[in-house]
Amino acid sequence: MDIIKVIILSLVEGLTEFLPVSSTGHLILLNPYIEFNQNFKNTFDIVIQFGAILSVIVLYFNKLNIFTKDKIHNKETLDLWKKVVVGVLPAVVLGLLFGDIIEEKFFNRLTVCIMLFIGGIVIIIMENKSKDIKIKNFGDLSYKMAIAIGFFQCMAMIPGTSRSAATIIGAMLLGCSRVIAAEFSFFLAIPTMAGATTYKLLKSGISLSSYEWSLLALGTFLSFVFALIVIKLFMGYVKKKDFKIFGFYRIILSGIILLSMLLKF
Repeated sequence: MDIIKVIILSLVEGLTEFLPVSSTGHLILLNPYIEFNQNFKNTFDIVIQFGAILSVIVLYFNKLNIFTKDKIHNKETLDLWKKVVVGVLPAVVLGLLFGDIIEEKFFNRLTVCIMLFIGGIVIIIMENKSKDIKIKNFGDLSYKMAIAIGFFQCMAMIPGTSRSAATIIGAMLLGCSRVIAAEFSFFLAIPTMAGATTYKLLKSGISLSSYEWSLLALGTFLSFVFALIVIKLFMGYVKKKDFKIFGFYRIILSGIILLSMLLKF
């Protein structure tokens, strides 16, 4: 039975991590129906996200690799990594300061419902506005803009917001093309989730049983596979269409959540 739970949670994580719909929010919504030890469940939800992040490294390995024979490529890639590091600093600082408090106070279905709805409205409004695209490649992305996108990412500390949605929308509002916004969001996720996973394991990893470690390993692998598929499909979609469908999905889902809460389902 635990294996089935792991498969379900990993599927949800892999499908939603890079879409602007909030993977953490979806996992929280499943909490009442997936019975795990609560401490393990919280750790599991965070750690399997790292599996999804590994899919970014695999898919974008050539773009992210700074150890090639092409010196120009290495210089451009190193510059990109510097911008990623700058962009992740706000999340590191605010996460260390407020992460535990936010998890205690806001990791619940009502918060997810509210943030899904608000985010859905924001996505639709943003897509209806004309955009002045200034950034079509990472060379044009300034460090000032990178850290600004990093602050947008911090909004996703509230579950239901969506790290992907916050960073992509923020980047597009700052003038990035849809593709650059999506890819920079992916790259920001690497140190962000690596740090979150390490922090969570340091807090609870010592107390995990060998069986729980095996469940973590399986969940991480499955989320990696599912995310790998989703990223490929998502980037093909991004190049041709807007994000309105995700805005409508968020609004509809928030309505379903609210109704289920009222009916105590």
